[in-house]
Amino acid sequence: MTAPKLMPLAIGLFAVGVLAIVAVFVLFIAGYSDLPVWLNVAATYLPAVGLGLGIIAVIRKARQKKS
Repeated sequence: MTAPKLMPLAIGLFAVGVLAIVAVFVLFIAGYSDLPVWLNVAATYLPAVGLGLGIIAVIRKARQKKS
């Protein structure tokens, strides 16, 4: 996957992960303590995966411009 195609995917994954984090906090404030596993997994891993893919896309784009 090339860098221009990778960046929108990274932004999307990061945004969904941040929304999951917000949802976890809102539900916790509302008094829910037994949250679904998929929501916890999304809040834990999606922002990290999105950030990692974004860094990879930026590095790949910078290396393409150098050569």
